[in-house]
Amino acid sequence: MPIYNKLVRDLIPQIIERSGQLCTTRVLNDEEYSTELSMKMHEELAEYESAESADDALEELADLLELIHAATILHGSSISELEKIRQQKAAKRGGFEERIFLIDVEDA
Repeated sequence: MPIYNKLVRDLIPQIIERSGQLCTTRVLNDEEYSTELSMKMHEELAEYESAESADDALEELADLLELIHAATILHGSSISELEKIRQQKAAKRGGFEERIFLIDVEDA
């Protein structure tokens, strides 16, 4: 019997049970949830980094985005507020569209 001990999407237990298997779950408290969200983000980021196709990469980015939505709510905010913060930072510091790679900085 495989042991997973990890955060999963809400419908995974139902999907497992529909396949004729049984699973054991529990609801995490806020501190555990925060920790597990972070661990899951690292897991999904690693999967994104190892994706072998654009389609696979997009699937992993969708998973990361779902986790960002969950973490935003955990921190007492909303996606619209997060987007507002992103836009403010982009206006102040720019985005990443120009692909600028900083090599070094020296005093003038």
